[in-house]
Amino acid sequence: MNAWPPLTQLKPGDPFPPLSQAWPAHSPAPGLVAVGGALDVPSLLAAYAATIFPWFSEGEPILWWSPDPRMVLAVDRFRLHRSLRRVVQRFRASAGCEIRINSAFDAVIAACAGATRQGQSGTWIGPQIRHAYGALHRAGHAFSVETWIDGELRAGLYGVTIGRAVFGESMFTQVTDGSKIALAALIALCRAQGLPLIDCQQNTRHLAFMGAAEMPRAAFADAVRRLVHEPAPAWRFEPVYWDALLPPAPLTADR
Repeated sequence: MNAWPPLTQLKPGDPFPPLSQAWPAHSPAPGLVAVGGALDVPSLLAAYAATIFPWFSEGEPILWWSPDPRMVLAVDRFRLHRSLRRVVQRFRASAGCEIRINSAFDAVIAACAGATRQGQSGTWIGPQIRHAYGALHRAGHAFSVETWIDGELRAGLYGVTIGRAVFGESMFTQVTDGSKIALAALIALCRAQGLPLIDCQQNTRHLAFMGAAEMPRAAFADAVRRLVHEPAPAWRFEPVYWDALLPPAPLTADR
């Protein structure tokens, strides 16, 4: 019979247990760290700084996770595949298209909550999560990257930032490749501002296709521990940031 590490029961304000107490990969809940506590801003900041994030469904207690390994997208390893490059180039050249940062955070998280995903019957972005991350946004630590077309919000993503650490959460789209454009914009912003990593939490085929890879949790925690204490960048998007992602291609004989 397997004996899993004891699961810490948190009360509001309690510190999180060390990551060594997270349930291992071969357990029934790999990466589960603790249960309970609160979703207030101090708790969320403490959690993310320790590479822990909440993930639970409505009606369940708050569950806190830190999987090992961790799926991480190194900004300099993002793969801008040819088809997406063309999409981004057309978006950039269109007068009716723009990227905005934090202009409609509540609308973005609401749209992410309503997005349907293959293999999922519901959403984990319930009212508690939306309220908690709204408060985190107002505190300056949750952001949205938004794809606007002809004056309408058509796609976007949201995440968490502490110092120079960036944690991706969820995305949505109402148009083909809209969320990919938002992700490409986030990569361009991170490159322009010198932000090295984006936490992707879980391994998916789509993220791997875009260049994300698994990192040992201990190495990721070391990186986050350093990044959260570095000065935060200016969270805005300038059109010139696209140059960090779409540098002029050299002329070749077949062009």
